[in-house]
Amino acid sequence: MLAILGSLRWQDLIDVLIVAFLIYQVILLIKGTRAVQMLIGIALLIVIYFAARELEFLTLYWLLGTFLSSIFLIIIIIFQQDIRRALTQFGRTPFGKPEEETPQVLGEIVRAAYLMARKKVGGLIVIERKTGLKDFLETGHALDALVSHQLLYSLFLNDSPIHDGAVIISNKRIVAAACVLPLTKNPYVSKHLGTRHRAAIGLTQETDAVVIVISEETGRVSLAQHGALTLDLDEKPLRDRLDAIFLPKEFVSLSPKTWKKWLNK
Repeated sequence: MLAILGSLRWQDLIDVLIVAFLIYQVILLIKGTRAVQMLIGIALLIVIYFAARELEFLTLYWLLGTFLSSIFLIIIIIFQQDIRRALTQFGRTPFGKPEEETPQVLGEIVRAAYLMARKKVGGLIVIERKTGLKDFLETGHALDALVSHQLLYSLFLNDSPIHDGAVIISNKRIVAAACVLPLTKNPYVSKHLGTRHRAAIGLTQETDAVVIVISEETGRVSLAQHGALTLDLDEKPLRDRLDAIFLPKEFVSLSPKTWKKWLNK
């Protein structure tokens, strides 16, 4: 053991740390998504493959061997959305640096969501993060407005000409409305979920955006992130989730009176 430790180079230590970091990031990326179940399925196939070899099940061994010989290509095809999302994680995030107006913007979004919930007004509110949403912005009507609960509410009223589709918020501004989002293709999504919920899941499978869904039928508020949907959130839990996503722990723990002082450090 001492001989092995003595032969280690500083490059080996850095190499191990980098690999561990990448594995950790992959786990965070697929956590709560359909990729977990798929990886478990692939792992079971690998176990069966080696078991078939030991038990001399020649036909099964040959079939699984043929399948697994293209495993890397299969993984790329199966996880193309997750890989695309991972590759687009790099870059600047509009909410990455906490600014004095960020808590206020999040508060307006939450306030709008529960105003709509009480009035049974359906809606989709998308908050952009690192992944650019230009492709989806182009499907809607361009806006450039401050985030306010009154404006968000009015955009989704039935008599609004742009109430269908999603509102997208980027860099703390409402940049587009009536945007078309991709529906999820996940066969395991409950059939009881409507188009809005499926669109929210679909967008968060392809990007790192956060989507708030307000159900017109039930008045319930849900949150979609990383392809997973949390249903029926109350106001405080939703605000806590948004704070945890868009604000660092140090910032969330501060009182409103000390936010500005913290930011000026």
